[in-house]
Amino acid sequence: MSERLFTVTIVLKKKSALLTQQFLFLHMIKNIAVVGAGTMGSGIAVAAALKNFPVILCDINDTVLAAAQKSIDKNLQYLVDKQKLNAGEKAAIFQSIRFTGTINDCKADMVLEAIVEKLEVKVSLFKQLAAINKEDCILASNTSSLSITAIQKDIPCPQRVAGMHFFNPANIMKLVEVVKGELTSDDSTNQLLALCREIEKVPVLCKDAPGFIVNRVARHFYLEAMHLALTNNTPVEDIDAAMEAAGFKMGPFKLMDLIGMDVNLAVSTSLYEAFNLEPRFKPSPLQIDKVTSGELGRKTGKGFYDYNK
Repeated sequence: MSERLFTVTIVLKKKSALLTQQFLFLHMIKNIAVVGAGTMGSGIAVAAALKNFPVILCDINDTVLAAAQKSIDKNLQYLVDKQKLNAGEKAAIFQSIRFTGTINDCKADMVLEAIVEKLEVKVSLFKQLAAINKEDCILASNTSSLSITAIQKDIPCPQRVAGMHFFNPANIMKLVEVVKGELTSDDSTNQLLALCREIEKVPVLCKDAPGFIVNRVARHFYLEAMHLALTNNTPVEDIDAAMEAAGFKMGPFKLMDLIGMDVNLAVSTSLYEAFNLEPRFKPSPLQIDKVTSGELGRKTGKGFYDYNK
């Protein structure tokens, strides 16, 4: 009897027959594929691999895929240095991740996309994934703001399409927003909630609404900070310092640099359009200028702060 099945059996002795059937179904996800090997995708792959899930990590960009391999090796070595893993465990975890540049290799019980925040690109990818996977393969999107309902409506078996929004860095941050679109089944939702718990994340079930929960609330954390910097000529360093002194772990400008200005602008634009150009969601000229100049934050070496110094 496997460790996972043993855990389920213990739970069944304490719960009703109805709950017994639910738990037996909820543990169907045994392997995972992640499409998009950038910061988020590689972080999600590590989070799953650390909890003994075989992972396929795919990216059609060879450079991004190679960078992901180095980043994952570095992150695992950090855990070894902190004596949270030994060398043998590190090797086994790394080997449990299959790196590939071929979409057709992404056959799994659950496939999660962590690619560019463009609706048409995500839909196109899900159609490819639906064609090569079984009908009960769950297709999850790591989108931070796009409508799951809009993504799923043209996908075969749309009931298996849902949102699974991790936060950066995905291998460390506990919160995951599980988003149920209009056509997402309860079974698919429950399987994702159970998977989150298995990889020791804290899932929050969200309705499919612009920005879900976190980005809806946090949008003004960024936008008001940029408005203050523009209108009062307040240095971004002072704003960050004030927010951190107030208890925030990271100020808004440091956080935007960590997330990536291109991602942050895409979310701001998505919410602005979803709320019919509501002024309070209007993207800041500071965001637009940073993206236009290619100063995207940590990943490019410069954003609101210079990381090349």
